[in-house]
This record gives sequence, C-alpha cells and structure tokens, in this order.
Amino acid sequence: MTGVLDTLAAYGVLPVVVIDRALDADYLAEALVGGGLPLAEVTLRTPASLDAIRTLALRADTLVGAGTVLTPTQVDQAVDAGAAFVASPGFSRPVVERCVELGVPVVPGTVTPTEVMAALDLGVSCVNVFPAHAAGGPPAVAVLGEVFPDLRIIASGGIGPDDAASYLALPQVVAVGGSWMVRRTLVLAREVTTIARLCREAVELVAGVRSASS
Repeated sequence: MTGVLDTLAAYGVLPVVVIDRALDADYLAEALVGGGLPLAEVTLRTPASLDAIRTLALRADTLVGAGTVLTPTQVDQAVDAGAAFVASPGFSRPVVERCVELGVPVVPGTVTPTEVMAALDLGVSCVNVFPAHAAGGPPAVAVLGEVFPDLRIIASGGIGPDDAASYLALPQVVAVGGSWMVRRTLVLAREVTTIARLCREAVELVAGVRSASS
C-alpha cells in the first residue's frame, strides 16, 4: 500500500471519474497528464469502466485505480483489468480480505469510528471517509483524525474546489477525491483542454495549502 499511498499523498487530489465510453480513456489520460495530475479512480458505475481501466493501466504515465468496488468479484475484475488500487464507498470485510489476498492496496469507505476500527483490524492504514460532505465535512473528518492519530485519510464525496483546502489542511488527510476536474460531461465531450486546466488548478490548490502549513 505504501507506494500507491505515497503517490496519492504526493499529489493530494485524486480525480474520481465516471466514464461512459472506453474510447475516451486515452483523451482523459492526455488531459490528466497535461494538467500535472496523472492519476485517476475510475468508478465501476458504467459498462465501460473496466475497459477504461485496462486502457489507462497500459500507460506508463498514469496511475489508475478502481472505485465504487462493492464485491470480491469486482475486486477480481478490477485487478485483472490492471487497477493499481481499489477504493470502496463503504466498509466490506469480504472486499478488504480479497484485496489483501491479491496484494492490491485497498482504501475502504468509512464514516464511523466502528468502521474505522474494523478496517484497522484488517491491517488497513488508510481509509476513504465517504461521503465526507454529507457526514459532517472537515469537522467530522478532524474528529476521526483525533481519535485515530495513526490513521491516514482520503476524504471524498461532495468535495469541490471551494472546500477542498479545508480538508487538505487537516494533518491526517493525505488527499481528497473529487470529480470537479473530470466531470462526466467533460469526459464525454473529450474536453482535454478544460480538464487539463482544472487539473492544474487543483495541483496549485494543493501546493497553496501545503505552503501555508509549512
């Protein structure tokens, strides 16, 4: 998990993508790389998602993981497609255990201390607090950080450029997941220039937060 987690932490923002056509994956990668944010969580919400992961996984310049993974079968499918990590919207022991069996990094979804403890019991070091906004925003995420000081957190769900900095300012939040730079309509329209610009702005946002806290 360390290598993938370190990469996510280095960038601080994880683009969360819903892709409708696998043929759009290369255009997406071009935009991400051009914007200085060469990573993506492709959610398993469409029939095209696994083929899109396959396309992105073949590229040496892009890190791709699978999101919205709900079952062990989907873990197998995602790993077979080349996903470098797995993220889920909730905590599922079977999903985490299958990821551990396969040696693939997993970031399970958690909201409550009980879910965090269940994840820690399985050796998970980083959780996905989702849906972060609906669960109480940065104050709620901060409380989890205080209770579990060794926990590393990715916050996602309802986060946009206006409040991402509030999450990133929390010491245990290594990254935020968001779709504002890779909105579904932008990907579908192959708006490479716009996606790249939004990615650059996200990178600058992270740099500004880290500069202010250093």
